[in-house]
Amino acid sequence: MHIEQLREYCIAKKGVTEEFPFNQDTLVFKVMGKMFVMIALDRWEKGETPIVLKMNPERVLELSELYESIFAGLQQGRSENAKYVHAKHWITVHVNQEVSDKEVFDFIDECYNWVVSNFPKKLKTEYLSL
Repeated sequence: MHIEQLREYCIAKKGVTEEFPFNQDTLVFKVMGKMFVMIALDRWEKGETPIVLKMNPERVLELSELYESIFAGLQQGRSENAKYVHAKHWITVHVNQEVSDKEVFDFIDECYNWVVSNFPKKLKTEYLSL
């Protein structure tokens, strides 16, 4: 999978923006201002392919036990970003390894839907009106 496929998939979702809130190397996708995917661009340029997804903590543990290329927490090597995220809600998926492209897209859908389902009422109303 190419990084542009990930970008196009994420940005096509309702209410999604892309930003660089931490540094020029960490691309973050947000739905209605809430982070759901992070990608370390510099690591992709080096041939490493991690993406970090926000998920239900129980699902984080489940997936990290099922796959060798999925790790609970923030595994991007970006300690300055770690202070902005609660590790129990994040999972690092190494793309182009044992996880298929379809599974990666399914995980992105899952994390997007989980973030949307946890919107406060006002934000959910705004989201539904898009």
